[in-house]
Amino acid sequence: MRIFYSSKFLRSFAKLPADLQNDFRLKEIIFKADPFDPRIKTHKLKDKDEWSFLITYKVRVIFIFKKDVVNLINIGDHSIYRKGN
Repeated sequence: MRIFYSSKFLRSFAKLPADLQNDFRLKEIIFKADPFDPRIKTHKLKDKDEWSFLITYKVRVIFIFKKDVVNLINIGDHSIYRKGN
């Protein structure tokens, strides 16, 4: 699986505190091994082609699957669902 990072994702990631950036890196390893590992609670977003997985209880990553390619769209709290990624 190849992973690409959108400019929006990279900007949002850069604004996260160092501990959350480290949490993301750990969850990214899990995601790469198995995108549907129960520890990251991957789920499809309603009425969209987007998916989400959990970094912490409050922080999520929004992404799009296309065959063997994943595009990470955004990272942040629940407000990222309302921002029209």
